[in-house]
Amino acid sequence: MRALYTVLIWLIVPLALLRLLWRGLQMRDYWFRWNERFGFVARPEAPVAVWVHAVSVGETLAALPLIRALVERHGRQRVLVTTTTPTGSQRVRDSLGDTVLHHYAPYDLPGAVHRVLERSRPQQVVIMETELWPNLFRAIAQRDIPLFIVNARLSANSLRGYSKVRGFAGQVLGQCTRILAQSEADAERFIILGAPTARVQAVGNIKFDQSVPDAQLDAGTHLRRQLGAGPVWAAVSTHEGEDELVLAAHHALRDAHPHARLILVPRHPQRFDAVARQVSTLGLSLDRRSTLQPDADAIPSSVLLGDSMGEMFMYLAAADLVLVGGSLVPVGGHNVLEPAALSKPVLHGPHMDNFTAARELLEAQGASLEVAADSRAIASALNQLISDPERCRRMGRAGAEAIAANRGTLTRILSILTPPPENEPA
Repeated sequence: MRALYTVLIWLIVPLALLRLLWRGLQMRDYWFRWNERFGFVARPEAPVAVWVHAVSVGETLAALPLIRALVERHGRQRVLVTTTTPTGSQRVRDSLGDTVLHHYAPYDLPGAVHRVLERSRPQQVVIMETELWPNLFRAIAQRDIPLFIVNARLSANSLRGYSKVRGFAGQVLGQCTRILAQSEADAERFIILGAPTARVQAVGNIKFDQSVPDAQLDAGTHLRRQLGAGPVWAAVSTHEGEDELVLAAHHALRDAHPHARLILVPRHPQRFDAVARQVSTLGLSLDRRSTLQPDADAIPSSVLLGDSMGEMFMYLAAADLVLVGGSLVPVGGHNVLEPAALSKPVLHGPHMDNFTAARELLEAQGASLEVAADSRAIASALNQLISDPERCRRMGRAGAEAIAANRGTLTRILSILTPPPENEPA
């Protein structure tokens, strides 16, 4: 089975390169650093203490508290962080600078994987969330390197997909030292898929431990003043097919609340211009974060397009309530814990397979509200909440309390990861 998988990967690589070329038409960073994807990376001065792999922005943000703690434990330039997307790469550079090593993750080809492992010589490997790479996992196991899947999640849909190759998936999971799952349900699904029961443990979601930068909170307070006295709602991490619903809902909301403002933050930067055109097509006035003057007294437009990276908490802090995208279309949803941590009432659509435990927690505490993938339903829910400030305050408090009560996952993960050798400074 592994041989067939490797042949398929080799056949897919030319298509992957064509995809990089295509995506580079919208984001040129995809055209560069291809050597890293084939394992041709610089050899660090000392062996890597921990290799942390996070696919893109979401996983990188979730991993930041862990990465910073590992840097503190092992020292500067001893932690390697890999991503697969330019946006994830930029987040690593912006958030961690030269405290870590960084390059793109290699394609799951035996040669590429071998080159990275031989050059970086990691003492342990941490994979964030749900990235199962058979050749990489096998190469790590052959070198007796401890391998951890951290903040592991496996949705019911993903389980059904992997179950078609359950035997092979079980072999891959069997090469993990530990699988640290977000919830008991996630842990159970990994076991059903074939992971050894003794190596699977539910420790919680590390996203509960994500810190909020004070600078972004201050910037959010300033942005809220610029937006004026009317209600402000944010739709964040939206995907294609959701922006139309959000903008139509905002258009309808303004019938009841003429001074309502929308902060719209698309998930992918290559869509910023297309979303701006959608706003204009609907006749809504538009400002873009990228062109705002820092000393502007007011933002007069109905819609502020959040066309910047790394400022999510600023946008959340500026809003009165938040709709989390990826949930109105079958993507699986995005992080509902971030707005809840800022005491914001949370709205989401019906497609939350990737954040089932977080959704259930917030719903049980009365901190979130599910809306149908329909602009009228969204507008109605927004109108009800805006018209009931006390309900909004209760939802916000409940969300913040739920986040506070579930912190501590980072400490549990760090206690399980292999500690540094005695001759290495902790």
